[in-house]
Amino acid sequence: MLKLTNLQKNYGDFHLDCTMEVRPGAITGFIGANGAGKSTTVKAVLGLIRPDGGRIELFGRQLDAPSPADKRRMGVALAESGFSGELTVRDVEKVLAAFYPGFDPAFYRAKAEALGLPMNKKIKEFSTGMKAKLKVLAAISHGAELLLLDEPTAGLDVLARDQLLEMLREYVEADERRAILISSHISGDLEQLCDDFYMIDDGKIICHEDTDRLLSDYAIVKVAELSDVDLQYILRRRRESFGWSLLTDQKRFYAENYPGLVIERVTLDEFIMMMLKGETL
Repeated sequence: MLKLTNLQKNYGDFHLDCTMEVRPGAITGFIGANGAGKSTTVKAVLGLIRPDGGRIELFGRQLDAPSPADKRRMGVALAESGFSGELTVRDVEKVLAAFYPGFDPAFYRAKAEALGLPMNKKIKEFSTGMKAKLKVLAAISHGAELLLLDEPTAGLDVLARDQLLEMLREYVEADERRAILISSHISGDLEQLCDDFYMIDDGKIICHEDTDRLLSDYAIVKVAELSDVDLQYILRRRRESFGWSLLTDQKRFYAENYPGLVIERVTLDEFIMMMLKGETL
């Protein structure tokens, strides 16, 4: 669906060098701190900036920038973009119908009603959450095969986020050819939605893992001294008041060999903090 190989872009001291793949039928998370390279990567895929090197393969073809036909096969919702505040949801429907041959007005109207988006109210009168819902609705209403979503749940309350995430799950499950690349600072969204994820830091991918494996095999091991355990399966360490927190991807090894230790299930939040802030051995 989408494959990046050593995608490069230079901005002063910042250097992007990104390799990743989004597979058909999968929802892939893209995580990292602000300025890590997520937006730069997405903009390069969309042809909004010109890469300095590397390879982009989209829908099975290598390209420098997506063609109009490629763009019609994609749905995009960027955090810094949106529709004119003078438009209504009904106006947006007309715009989408004009641009996308595959636009489904019945689907659009039904989902707008389900999401609580009034058809004739101007967007400038919408809340932040309502604007976020409209952007995602626009992205999925023309049968796109690949969705690129940047912070799609920003500004939504818990119930609205759950509603939107369920809609994205249904969208991918309805057609095995579809895929989603989604970035979010709300790690709980990615934890419950994504099949796999990539973590980027300072322009480089530092981790790619299946979400199921993260939740089943990774753990935080807590020790008073580093000499208390075998460190061969430790990925990161962090100094704590009691001693050390250690990140491992071999939870069973430590559970079986050190039954007296505190071994905690790792959340995506904790994983991110350990990978970005923890020390390597």
